[in-house]
Amino acid sequence: MLVEIERKFLVVGDYKTHATSHTYIAQGYLCADGVRTVRVRVRDDRGYLTIKGPSHDGGLWRFEWEKEISADEARVLLPLCLPGVVEKVRWLVPVGGLTYEVDEFLGVNAGLTVAEIELPAVDAPFERPDWLGREVT
Repeated sequence: MLVEIERKFLVVGDYKTHATSHTYIAQGYLCADGVRTVRVRVRDDRGYLTIKGPSHDGGLWRFEWEKEISADEARVLLPLCLPGVVEKVRWLVPVGGLTYEVDEFLGVNAGLTVAEIELPAVDAPFERPDWLGREVT
């Protein structure tokens, strides 16, 4: 079984000076019913189809399966998604041997910035830089 373990935080300070790269992402959901999500994503010149199961332990972990597809295939699927395709810029920010993925949302979600960190275990220690705000896992 493939498991995703992550923590999410609102961002309240400057992280961009520490970022090593960034990329534009467009994504939509073919299904998002609370039990599972099926996501289509275009990032740079690649596409992805991702299936996620329900969250456990207060949102700390859940099943995740991802398959790379062509960007063209993903672009064909995006119009089939539920209303509200999400656009964002993802910044990669290394901190203490791990990497935060900081998503700066565009469009109707402009102004929202969220940082995620994937962990090797639910109880794994990690550094919390001063630009992290309230946890929203």
